[in-house]
Amino acid sequence: MAGAAHCSLRTKRLLLDPKFEGYKLSLEPLACYQLGLDAAVAEVKLRDDQYTLDHMRAFGMYNYLHLDSWYQDNVYYVDQFGRVMNLSVTLDTALQKPREVFRLPTDLTAYDNRLCASIHFSSSTWVTLSDGTGRLFLIKSGKRGHGASEKWEIVFNEELGSPFIIAHSVSFVKSDTHSVAVLLLRVEKDELDTKGSGFHITLEWVTIAEISKEGDHRYEILKRRVLEGKSVPHYAAIEPNGDGLMIVSYKPFKFMQDEDNKLEENDDAEATNEKKDPLYYWQQTEDDVTITVHIPQDITKDDIKVRFSPDNICVTLKDQPPLMEGKLYSSVDHESCTWIIRENKSLEISLIKKNEGPRWPELIIGDTRGEFIMDSSQCSEITESLMHLTSEVMNPNPEKENPPCNAQELEECDAFLEDSASLCRFDGDTLKVTHVINLGSNQYLFSVVVDPREMPCFCLRHDVDALLWQPHSDQPENMWEHIATFNALGYVQASKQDKKFMACAPDYSYAALCECLRRVFIYRQPTPLSTVLYNRKEGRQVGQVAKQLVATLEANDPILGFQATSERLFVLTTKTLFLIKVSSGN
Repeated sequence: MAGAAHCSLRTKRLLLDPKFEGYKLSLEPLACYQLGLDAAVAEVKLRDDQYTLDHMRAFGMYNYLHLDSWYQDNVYYVDQFGRVMNLSVTLDTALQKPREVFRLPTDLTAYDNRLCASIHFSSSTWVTLSDGTGRLFLIKSGKRGHGASEKWEIVFNEELGSPFIIAHSVSFVKSDTHSVAVLLLRVEKDELDTKGSGFHITLEWVTIAEISKEGDHRYEILKRRVLEGKSVPHYAAIEPNGDGLMIVSYKPFKFMQDEDNKLEENDDAEATNEKKDPLYYWQQTEDDVTITVHIPQDITKDDIKVRFSPDNICVTLKDQPPLMEGKLYSSVDHESCTWIIRENKSLEISLIKKNEGPRWPELIIGDTRGEFIMDSSQCSEITESLMHLTSEVMNPNPEKENPPCNAQELEECDAFLEDSASLCRFDGDTLKVTHVINLGSNQYLFSVVVDPREMPCFCLRHDVDALLWQPHSDQPENMWEHIATFNALGYVQASKQDKKFMACAPDYSYAALCECLRRVFIYRQPTPLSTVLYNRKEGRQVGQVAKQLVATLEANDPILGFQATSERLFVLTTKTLFLIKVSSGN
């Protein structure tokens, strides 16, 4: 990760509510409908040789209910006969039985070491499907959720090795060629691992493309790339254009090189081990950026060309390739930028920031050949801003506005094991990490698809809140956008020791979690009150309130699937599918 840009998540203060008072338990009834299933869900229990925590996370806690985000209130599951069953809801009071849309050609009962079948909706008309035996199906579905007219047609069907589940998939068109990229997750035995669990995790990134030969159109595998890690990723998704991959995991992943590429990799490693002097040095203030580049003695002013634009810079010497070129971290006032040659034969470039104040973490995006020089006043300023976080004395002044962190004040539900997870973005061409975020104590909670044309969002705990982040692979300056906050949900979920799944509405109107059996908890966003309400202790009027609702399902079977839409919650058990009407308009 030497060449990766180390980034951070920037929260939007306007989306935070420091005065949030908590959730009020509401006793309002929730409309709950249930549908008995013709055949039980095709649940696959863990075998005796699947004993690690990674097996439990990947397969034991698998969500057997699949939400089709391209079509409203449309869910799917696979039953024990290998049938893909669909329920499309338009009216709660006129629910139809789940109907078969596809049947797996594989006899699932003939396989002892299979995994659960998995589905992912790559686009509004394409589906990827695994039967759990190691076979991948690419299916052209046409428009889904339209009753008898829905027909799934297999266009690709191939055995890809040991059993896997589908983690993510995308459909895209490049150079007039349609492709589908799929991410396959496996937990495999590792004979070399004698001190750990004895297993490693692989993510195989498979690209299937349409091939046209003499009028014959068919789909074939174009690329197969494998990443390996030591923990099941919390989140793994391919970018919409298939150019990159983002992973949130406790332990890092890396691409496994082919034999042909290993020599190149070794050469790269040797090159990086040799310490090179920086190509340029740069400093910054709130208003400007100063770059210093050492140039050869024989270079004159006429040999130097510096081109400025609002977002880019290019520096060339004589007729050589550009010395510095690329996109700047942030915009500049290019008409006010200047350059001069100093007496010590160095080129000094002055950039005027367009937006005063924010510090730049890097000068040219992705360029690691420069070195940032921080002056003493900036060091002092940063040290002073962090002083309130440390103290020689245990909480010497608790009344202070920013008291030091006191580990003894943390509650049991504030602690969790994976305190060093990271978010990495991999480039699809170089197979190297381009961006890294150390998530530290920002515990991963769940993921949700807000816009099916974008990457899935992920929700992280920030202090007591839960913040929802939308990745934007096409926006380097705003690659992860804070789009919603669920107040105190980070704290609330930590107290639910039996929780199994978490989800939220795509319109952020509520978040929900379910336990292994029966109980579902719903947390609505604060809404204005229609009546006057006063806080008795403080004697002031309360303007809005956030409600907590609890639903108890009439079922003794464990919950196997859990999905949320803007209006409904879908809960799947072995033999029953429940619908809970959540929309507050009710």
